[in-house]
Amino acid sequence: MTWEWFTDPDYWASRLLFQRMLAAIYLVAFVCAARQFRPLLGERGITPIPRFVAATPFRAAPSIFYLRYSDRLFATVAWTGAALSAALLLGLADSAPVWLSMLLWAVPWVLYLSIVNVGQVWYGFGWESLLAEAGFLAIFLGPADTAPPVLVLWLLRWLLFRVEFGAGMIKMRGDRCWRDLTCLYYHHETQPMPGPLSWYFHHLPKPLHKVEVLANHFAQLVVPFALFAPQPVASVAAGVVIVTQGWLMLSGNFAWLNALTITLAVPVLDGRLVERVLPGSRPELTEPPGWQLVLVVALTVLVTVLSYRPVRNLVARRQLMNYSFTSLRLVNTYGAFGGITRRRHEVIIEGTDDPEITPGTVWREYEFKGKPGDPRRRPPQVAPYHLRLDWMLWFVGISTHYGRTWLPGLVAKLLAGDRATLRLLRRDPFPGSLPTFVRARLFTYRFTTARERRETGAWWVRDPGPTIVRPCRLSPDGTPEPVA
Repeated sequence: MTWEWFTDPDYWASRLLFQRMLAAIYLVAFVCAARQFRPLLGERGITPIPRFVAATPFRAAPSIFYLRYSDRLFATVAWTGAALSAALLLGLADSAPVWLSMLLWAVPWVLYLSIVNVGQVWYGFGWESLLAEAGFLAIFLGPADTAPPVLVLWLLRWLLFRVEFGAGMIKMRGDRCWRDLTCLYYHHETQPMPGPLSWYFHHLPKPLHKVEVLANHFAQLVVPFALFAPQPVASVAAGVVIVTQGWLMLSGNFAWLNALTITLAVPVLDGRLVERVLPGSRPELTEPPGWQLVLVVALTVLVTVLSYRPVRNLVARRQLMNYSFTSLRLVNTYGAFGGITRRRHEVIIEGTDDPEITPGTVWREYEFKGKPGDPRRRPPQVAPYHLRLDWMLWFVGISTHYGRTWLPGLVAKLLAGDRATLRLLRRDPFPGSLPTFVRARLFTYRFTTARERRETGAWWVRDPGPTIVRPCRLSPDGTPEPVA
């Protein structure tokens, strides 16, 4: 059986660059998991995995941690995934036999899916499912010395289409400001985690903000269809996606969402263009074995069948955003920022070591690594790293409903001076001691004006708001106990 109709050697460099970039994102994701799981999901974490797997059937969240869980095993899984991702980044699978290459790409997919499926609220982000879906398709691409299978390349285009078009449609069906072109009057200031340049983006002239929104609509509602066009149109469409996502990377911190979307655009690029910038030259490519053809055709049929519900969702009046229709997260629906908040409400957690609360009690603030706190601190660059606790506190600022299952546990950890939890923070206001009381308040934040910035050196102006967690002390059973 010939592979002439099922492979395209001209996409050799595009595939290779895609695999390298995907391996780099896998590496970041596994390192994030290894460094943050213990206080969030560990045996003594805020939402422990053992408790989750005991209450959730395996078929709803397949994971190797249903066989057994320990913090040591989780760390082994995460660091193994990181090591294998680093090896793939360095070209471990390039000259491997096809079966071994597929196995090497299947292992990080299984390991990361196992983490995501037990990750609960900490892993409820669209880029987690996106990485799982992209990682599954990558299994079937084959090593660098075989010709790339065309069907898999088209499935990657289909994934990129759903990411971009889904995001565009959720905006057009969502907040009115996307239709009147005013959403970016607010978004750079109220987004989950502003970056070092977000203050400058926010202060761009309003007409330019409207141009930004128009460009976004064009990139997400028109350009995705051109991904399926012949070259060079498809490469131009991929270039628009790359530029747009790069703009988003500059304007804020969205973990690895933008980097992964750029990665998905790479295999759309004409490989002859990519070869000009990659070191080395194309090797003598061999035809993949016939059994790989069978698997690729089966994969295409599977994705086609599973695409029914995501397609129906795209045209539905009540479009779901970032939803997985299967527990293996194979063909998902995507979208982002269907609604834009107009004011930024930031959760500020404070503690005191006073023995009793009085009108003169001095409260000291816990400082987080990424989210706004000290108004004089410039928003840091965090992405592609994902600070999960900081992100979840942004959701609590929108509605305390988002913190009902885990915020009390965080307060208890701070009262107990839990070292693993404190390592998630930038600054502990009680080094070497424990607070007697902890509380959480909402503050309204806004970016300083240019004049305020010059006069005060601050990036933010904030005003205190309501208390959302009353002052608590640690009860004998280890839970936070509100005081009158």
